[in-house]
Amino acid sequence: MTTTPIDLSASALRFHPDGGVRAAERQMKGSDPDGAWQVATFHVETDADVHADHWEMHPEADEAVCCLTGGVRLAFRPTSPGGTEDVVRLAAGTAVVVPRGRWHRLELDAPSDLMSITLRHGTLLEKR
Repeated sequence: MTTTPIDLSASALRFHPDGGVRAAERQMKGSDPDGAWQVATFHVETDADVHADHWEMHPEADEAVCCLTGGVRLAFRPTSPGGTEDVVRLAAGTAVVVPRGRWHRLELDAPSDLMSITLRHGTLLEKR
């Protein structure tokens, strides 16, 4: 087997249940029924780059959101009507685990490099 570097700014790594790891196109919403987890990195400059105007939810798995450089705020949608958002600040070198089924969104404090790790199958986006 020949190994070659994978450009993580253009591809994601997909970890399959059979133990295989393959480079693939990054997906925001998953349609991969084979149960592959996606590890993806993103350089983001603006709130539009992180779809700050949308809530996102992963119904089948937790998500690790990692801030590699810069800084972001991860907001969790209130769980009851009239509630307030819970906000977690992520500085460079920190991460948070978003529980399965929890609606969340990101906003930037600065241009950042982010990494997300989750099972994308079934991911939902909803306009804020």
